[in-house]
Amino acid sequence: MADPFHIASLGSSLNLGVGGVGGSTSPAASRLSPSAQELGAPSFADTLKSSGTELVGALQNAEATSMKGMTGDASAYEVASAVMEAEKQLKMATAVRDKIVQSFLDITRMQI
Repeated sequence: MADPFHIASLGSSLNLGVGGVGGSTSPAASRLSPSAQELGAPSFADTLKSSGTELVGALQNAEATSMKGMTGDASAYEVASAVMEAEKQLKMATAVRDKIVQSFLDITRMQI
């Protein structure tokens, strides 16, 4: 499945180092603070991609459960739970998107 948001390429196009944007870190700072990759932590792009995958899964689950509810194969409680979980995931994704956009706009307004 193609990544419609090209999130995977985000991590390679952004070089966010310990010292800030562009990876401009001093040698002392890099020795004191290991990078996320050195620690085995997922990158920001990986985190966004997995969150998007979870969102799509929750939406698909809600849709499938709703269809089962219409045919009588799922209870009203199961349908409501699946739809509420999908709604929660969607609200979270929207809030994260809004924060990313706001941060980008704040950075573009900075005086250099």
